[in-house]
Amino acid sequence: MMKAIEVKTGMKIPWNARYSLSLLILLSSTLFLCNGQDYGTPTEDGAGEPPPEMARCNGIFMSYSFGSREREYPHVKNVTAQSWAFKSTAMIVNAGKEELTGWQMFIGFRHKELIVSATGAAPMDGDFPLDASNGTTFVGSPNTDLKTSILTAGDFTQISTNIEITGTLFGVAKSVVPMPKTIKLVNDGWECPAAKRKGGSMNVCCKRNPKFKVKTGPKTKFAKRRHGDLNIVYDVLQSFGSSYLAQVTIDNENPLGRLDRWNLTWEWMRGEFINNMRGAYTHKRDPSECLYSKAGQYYKDLDFSQVMNCQKKPAISDLPPEMKDDKVMGKLPFCCKNGTLLPPLMDPSKSRSMFQLQVWKLPPDLNKTALYPPQHWKIDGVLNPQYKCGPPVRVDPSQFPDSSGLPAVTYAISSWQIVCNITKPKAQASRCCVSFSAYYNNSAIPCNTCACGCNDIDTDTCNADRNPLLLPPDALLVPFDNRTLKAKAWAKQNHMLIPKKLPCPDNCGVSINWHVNTDYRSGWTARLTVFNWREFAFEDWFVAVEMGKSGKGYENVYSFNGTRVPPNNRTVMFQGLPGLNYLVGQVNGTHPLRDPPVPGKQQSVISFTKKNINGLRIAEGDGFPTKLFFNGEECALPKHFPKKSSGHRGGSISVLMSLVVAMAVAFAL
Repeated sequence: MMKAIEVKTGMKIPWNARYSLSLLILLSSTLFLCNGQDYGTPTEDGAGEPPPEMARCNGIFMSYSFGSREREYPHVKNVTAQSWAFKSTAMIVNAGKEELTGWQMFIGFRHKELIVSATGAAPMDGDFPLDASNGTTFVGSPNTDLKTSILTAGDFTQISTNIEITGTLFGVAKSVVPMPKTIKLVNDGWECPAAKRKGGSMNVCCKRNPKFKVKTGPKTKFAKRRHGDLNIVYDVLQSFGSSYLAQVTIDNENPLGRLDRWNLTWEWMRGEFINNMRGAYTHKRDPSECLYSKAGQYYKDLDFSQVMNCQKKPAISDLPPEMKDDKVMGKLPFCCKNGTLLPPLMDPSKSRSMFQLQVWKLPPDLNKTALYPPQHWKIDGVLNPQYKCGPPVRVDPSQFPDSSGLPAVTYAISSWQIVCNITKPKAQASRCCVSFSAYYNNSAIPCNTCACGCNDIDTDTCNADRNPLLLPPDALLVPFDNRTLKAKAWAKQNHMLIPKKLPCPDNCGVSINWHVNTDYRSGWTARLTVFNWREFAFEDWFVAVEMGKSGKGYENVYSFNGTRVPPNNRTVMFQGLPGLNYLVGQVNGTHPLRDPPVPGKQQSVISFTKKNINGLRIAEGDGFPTKLFFNGEECALPKHFPKKSSGHRGGSISVLMSLVVAMAVAFAL
């Protein structure tokens, strides 16, 4: 007979039923506990399921998910001009059997995206905020490598990286989900099919190409070193518990790149500060910044009056040559050249700079292996190309000759590479400009209006959008402020319109005149004149001229040194002869009260041949440069070149006119 028990509710439950109910509750609890053990989840908190595509991937799995967006100010009616703040997430997971070192994930943005920040990764193409309109490649920071699940027991912190992206995009209607065109792995030897998209998410599984042949060479533990216009290496030479000794090496590898009086800046991310330096100095040395910082709170007994710099973003420059043998700050190879980095084509010994710094750290990094390079590197010079630097990328430790002189090699403890590349100047943002003239046209075409910007002048008194007025050739020899009367008289003489509001000046510190001197059956000549309108001199100056198809006919230059630039040999580099390598600055005229200032200038005639060059038309544009550089900076070219009028005659009249103009300019010089 089945026994019954009485409960407080008044209900009587059979014993067997009670036992069955307890067992059911116990099993349910066990199942609930088992479901809490979610192995294989790619998220940090263990919530959510991995995408089913990842489970089927035997390689590198990547995904991109659009999160949200919010309309930014200003609010405009034009959809293509409206900006939106957006958030998205990218993920890369090593789901294969092979470790991936130095991973590189390309995201093909296509909506004029401006990336403001990204956690877990850094863009290879520059610093934040980054213009990613044509896509960008992310590298791991700090997790540069993705280990395998087999060797880490499925530890997602070692086999994957989540990238939280924040930025701005343009020109997408509210109803449209702004997705990238593609995502892919760009490491050598990997192939990625077209990414699969579903709504606001897309993913792809990339696999190793079995036909890919690995290039022979030494194996690297970290990312391979890359080549750029300017290569910077941050080497840790010695490491202690609370400090380390670092060495910074800057190499100029561009045949036309150059820096004068370079200024280098970066940003410390973990409270570090510079105790002392050798081979360089910081522009600011303020002990109070140290005393009232976290460094001052931790290092209470340190004499901060002897500390070099405690700024989060220090500005660093090279030492002058007279400090090369200084026992405290000098005595370092490749230092102390006043910040000059010449192209290797000019002088390989002057294409490298080097300095060392003692870096002190703060908790929690007080151990010998806690080493982190500074971020957000920027470098600039005086009238030089503008460089855009990528993030520091961990590379194999640098090698150095052993200091004892023995045939041995010493390695750095850790090394990071920063690659900087030259950017093309934007309109009205150059630092030098070019004027054109020719023997067959009486007028010279001056530098473009506002070629070097008009931010520092009152545009209410001049027109920043009007083309410059044509000038008589001798007007190029005087400063812009002294050309007005000559320009008006020339326009009146040649029946040209004189606007009520004259064009603004070019505002360039250096201008270069290219004059087509002669044109005959077997060859032609040009005259190059460099004007320095600044008050300081340029040492070891150079001009590089890219000529298109006529460049192959370069023969000789008579007052400069001329060198063809490989590989196409259509670009020629000109520099001053020994003793003439200084381009002096502007000085006052003979009678300052009535004579205009006189620019520093150098000039030479250049000869070209037409042999084996078919269809060369000098007066129709072939006699003018397609690009021109001064000290590595690409100069702004005129929008037009002098044209030969239909009534122009060749022969002796043209040659005579050319000689008259040349003699007038030579006399003025």
